[in-house]
Amino acid sequence: MPDDLGFSFKVYRDEFHLFHHDKKAVVLRGEQAREFKEALELGDFSDLQQLMARLTGNFKRGNERLAKNHVRNRRF
Repeated sequence: MPDDLGFSFKVYRDEFHLFHHDKKAVVLRGEQAREFKEALELGDFSDLQQLMARLTGNFKRGNERLAKNHVRNRRF
């Protein structure tokens, strides 16, 4: 799928374990788990991929190209 960002999840009891490319990224418990469960019922696949990216912190911020050229990041 074109909107597949490599995220998946598994449910264990009342917890949601989020994975990024089959590696555990975060465990949602309590209020976060309840909100994620509600989002599962309302969202489609691409919306859930974006939500999981935000929850795990694995999303592009748009400044990668600028940061690559910064003085601190240049290799001499």
